Amino acid sequence: MKSPSVLLSKAGVTAMLGLATLYTLLPLTWLLLSSTKSREDLFGTNGFALGDEIHLTENLGHLFTADDGVYLRWLLNTVLYAGVGALLASVFGVAAGYAFDKLAFPGKERLFSLVLLGVMVPGTAMAIPLYLLAAKVGLVNTFWGVFIPGLVFPFGVYLARVFSASYVPDEVLEAARMDGAGEFRTFCRIAFPMIAPGFVTIFLFQFTQIWNSFFLPLVMLSDQDLYPVNLGLYVWYSSALTQGHPEDYLLAVVGSLVAVAPLIAIFLMLQRFWKSGMTAGAVK
Repeated sequence: MKSPSVLLSKAGVTAMLGLATLYTLLPLTWLLLSSTKSREDLFGTNGFALGDEIHLTENLGHLFTADDGVYLRWLLNTVLYAGVGALLASVFGVAAGYAFDKLAFPGKERLFSLVLLGVMVPGTAMAIPLYLLAAKVGLVNTFWGVFIPGLVFPFGVYLARVFSASYVPDEVLEAARMDGAGEFRTFCRIAFPMIAPGFVTIFLFQFTQIWNSFFLPLVMLSDQDLYPVNLGLYVWYSSALTQGHPEDYLLAVVGSLVAVAPLIAIFLMLQRFWKSGMTAGAVK
């Protein structure tokens, strides 16, 4: 029979997990229910109650046609910023992490200390310096001014070194080198497939970070055609509050629901890889 202290401990853990689940699901539930309402029901009913009728299809149609379909442009921009940017950042991060783990070169540990320093600096603190650098080279208010910073992911380099140490045996690399494979071929043909779960994990981290990025695009961009989804939704929300356009508030709500959907979808599609990647180093 289990002791009361063990049962109490389990009950406490269960309660904490339940609170965390509610904290995650309640905003999504409110967002889903609010997206089905008309503008009148949105302001006239409880946030967690359905309106008189379901208007989700009508609201989605309005979202995709508002302002000449600018939301679809914002969504495409975000896919390019986050999808292509995270893919390239993951490739660069895995290559750098592998090099820090398996290759010997002068100043390796000092350089890696700089990488760790980059991990500790929050992204918002870098927005203004990045803006000033972009202004010097003429990248302000351009696609590249937001895209290029997303290619740098110090935390991904750190994770890649951990994954490389856990997944790639030195003996396998030595055997490949003895067979005449060069370093680049060894990495591409031998090491990279072994680090694939780690690559997916790094990609998801960076994809989520860029997709949710707000402050850097805010200071870097003034052309609405270059906005990511988050910044575009902020413009609509601000318009509803400051300029007396309540219809923009409903656009912001429905647009937020659509913006969350790709994140959920990509996590579900890649969950087999990132779950195995998150356990790297647990058993060796």
